[in-house]
Amino acid sequence: MKKINLLAGLLALVLVSTYSLATELVIAHRGASGYLPEHTLESATLAYAQGADFIEQDLVVSKDNVLIVLHDIHLETVTNVEQKFPARNRKDGRYYAIDFTLAELKTLTVHERQTKTGQLVFANRYQGNSDLKIATFEQQIELIQQLNRQFSKNIGFYPEIKSPAWHKQQGVDISKLVLAVLRKHKLDNAHANIYLQCFDFAETKRLRHELKAKVKLVQLIAENDWLESPTDYEILKTSKGLKQIAQVAQGIGPWIPQIIDLKTYQPTGLVEQAHKLGLTVHPYTFRQDALPEGLNSQQALDLLFNKLKVDGVFSDFPDTVVEYLNQ
Repeated sequence: MKKINLLAGLLALVLVSTYSLATELVIAHRGASGYLPEHTLESATLAYAQGADFIEQDLVVSKDNVLIVLHDIHLETVTNVEQKFPARNRKDGRYYAIDFTLAELKTLTVHERQTKTGQLVFANRYQGNSDLKIATFEQQIELIQQLNRQFSKNIGFYPEIKSPAWHKQQGVDISKLVLAVLRKHKLDNAHANIYLQCFDFAETKRLRHELKAKVKLVQLIAENDWLESPTDYEILKTSKGLKQIAQVAQGIGPWIPQIIDLKTYQPTGLVEQAHKLGLTVHPYTFRQDALPEGLNSQQALDLLFNKLKVDGVFSDFPDTVVEYLNQ
């Protein structure tokens, strides 16, 4: 199939797009990833056209120290790396982005997220074979800034520093690389339309104190058994932990089941505690094709915005949340 034409196709949608009129934020999770392969320029453009307030960029590093937009440090779940470079996996069988130069990464085709057996993680999402590519962080910055200029919008950035401790083990200080790019583009600014997020609380503190980051920071909250970072998330979810977060960050990004009991639909109290400390709350991830049994999109969003009073939400389907908030 021919590569999707950004100008003739997706950009045309911007002319008829509707933007969120609400104060709550719609954060495009890896772009409009419910419709197009995650983190591609095409996915980011569609998210822009659908009216997202912010577009997320997960960041990892190439072999030649270029920041690329990719959710994982691995490549095989979202690209054809196994076919292109069959002998370049490590002993664990996995293909790591940091083992490939940007030029090599640009030869890969990005596809919809798959399991180890090649099945689509979300069966009804994008099933095409277009020649979609890995984007660099600076490519996404340029894309969004140019769209903002042309359409007089101020859609923001929401990058995440992925696996900083692991990158350090590989000899790379990813946080310094990220801040260098932000400063180059005048985005390391408390008033800029950007949030910088990370799961590693030690790194969040380092960003603020050691690296002197001025950008708004969001502390992501995982579950300990995910092994996302060395952080103890059970502590972070307590009043003591939230107070520690409030000393360095402007917000938290909790997993939705951490803020509401999905059996009783009762709040856990985490949102209320965070708000009392002045922290914004942007939970992840609203997916209309992976809702709890018995809930439809309207009911799920009612719980998030009306019952829990979250300040924004990450969604694979930004258009659905924009439409809901504009009702």
